[in-house]
Amino acid sequence: MGEFINSMDGEIVRLEQDLFEGQDIGLARGALIASGVATMRKMNSYLDRIHGLYRAIAGDIGVEGDDLEKAGGLFGWLWSGSPDRYESGGSFRLNEVINAQVGGRRRVGNCLGLTLLYNVLAQNIGLDVSAIHLEEAFGRGPHVFTVLRVAGGVIDIENILPGGFDYRDHRGVAGREKWGDRELIADLYHSVGNEYFELGQFEYAVANYAKAIRLHPGYGRTHLKRGVALAELGKLEQAADEFRQWIL
Repeated sequence: MGEFINSMDGEIVRLEQDLFEGQDIGLARGALIASGVATMRKMNSYLDRIHGLYRAIAGDIGVEGDDLEKAGGLFGWLWSGSPDRYESGGSFRLNEVINAQVGGRRRVGNCLGLTLLYNVLAQNIGLDVSAIHLEEAFGRGPHVFTVLRVAGGVIDIENILPGGFDYRDHRGVAGREKWGDRELIADLYHSVGNEYFELGQFEYAVANYAKAIRLHPGYGRTHLKRGVALAELGKLEQAADEFRQWIL
């Protein structure tokens, strides 16, 4: 996993820097960079696959009608192509999720991966989507899902369930935190950091947690994990700073 950090081409580096400086490079591009796509050739290849999915959706179900109809059509189309698409512990990387969806694989991704794919495609058809993060859901820990703004309010879209369109069980749950594109991309960097942490590659973990924090400074869980990784590297003063950020 580590090689992409040292082999990113200049255009990708510039795009990533634009992201950190607050410029809007788009959810798809930002998520692909955070997923490890390291060259513009690969970036353009995945953007082409996204457009291919959009064309397939337009051909199969159309992209007309009101936002609720379009959102429901997109949700149903994705599940019809991969009826067992959710996988606990599955991929969160957008490039891998795209490959699985395009390839008609049985398993596509975890909650983050499925939410990223839905939101990217929803934005392509003009829908106003963001995400909701919960620190605890379904007894499995942190969770993320789509929220769609329509005339008259918002609806939840639970991407891990085939009947998850206009999902009601998260309504009124304490701790609902709205996430935009930057927070979703930050969670990708956080998840990459977790993989490096599990491999004992703490320097790479620290680097990815730092990127997550630049995009989402208030995400306490990332400060905690970065602090633990810094402690593993013997950087105890820096670790203590991260623990203080976590507590705050």
